[in-house]
Amino acid sequence: MIRMIARLGAIGLGLLLFVPLHYSWKLAGRRSPWPQAFLGFAARRCGLRVTVGGTPVAGSVLFAANHESWLDILAIGGVTGASFVAKDEVRRLPMVGWLAGLNATLYVVRAARHQVQAQADQIRDKLAEGGKVALFPEGTVDATRDVLPFRASLFASLYPPIPAVVVQPVALDYGAATATIAWLDDESMAGNVRRILSRLGTIPVTLAFLAPIDPAAAEDRKALAAMAREEIVAALASAAPAHPL
Repeated sequence: MIRMIARLGAIGLGLLLFVPLHYSWKLAGRRSPWPQAFLGFAARRCGLRVTVGGTPVAGSVLFAANHESWLDILAIGGVTGASFVAKDEVRRLPMVGWLAGLNATLYVVRAARHQVQAQADQIRDKLAEGGKVALFPEGTVDATRDVLPFRASLFASLYPPIPAVVVQPVALDYGAATATIAWLDDESMAGNVRRILSRLGTIPVTLAFLAPIDPAAAEDRKALAAMAREEIVAALASAAPAHPL
C-alpha cells in the first residue's frame, strides 16, 4: 500500500508540473510536447523500464501494436508522442478520460458497426494532417504472449492510401512479467492498477519498432492488418535485439 501511494503521489506531482506547461504551450499556439513527456514520466513512476529496438517512423504514421496492459499506453506514448485510439468508455472514466483528452485521444464505439467508417475517417483526418496515431488492433488484452487476430476495421482509415503515410508494427514484450501485469478476467480495473502499482521492483518492457508497411502494398485493410500482425508475431518469436532508452 505504501509503495502504491508513493507512486501515485509522484504521478500527481508530475501532473502539477506538466499540465500547466501543456496549457501554456497550447495558449501560445505551439505543439505541446508535454503529454508525451508526462507519459514517459508516469511510465517510470509505475516501474516501467523501457527498452527500444528499431526506429520509430518520424513522419505521419499509424502504429499498430499488440496489447498486454494499460501500461502499453505509457510505454508507447512516452516514446512516440502518438495519439491513441481508445474505446468510448475511456472518455467517461474519472481523471483517466480527462488525461486521455489532453493527449488528443480518438474514441471509437465498438458496438456501433454503422459508425465504423466515420470512426476510420477520424483516424484518416489525423494522419492526413501529419499526426501520429497508435492503435491496438487486437481490441483487448491477453494474459499471454500470444497475439490475437487483428481487427481490420480501423485500417480502413488508410484506404485509399494517403501519400507518405505508413503503418509501423510495434511488438511489445514484457517477457516473464507478462502474466503478472496482465488484466485478468475476474479482475476490476482498480484492482489491476492497485496490484501493479504495489508490485515490488521494476517492469522491463521492450518496444520493437518494426519495418513500416506501405498500405499500397496490401490489397485491402484485411491484408494490411494481417501483414502487421505477422511482423509482430515474428518479432516476438525471435526476440529482436534492442537498446536501452
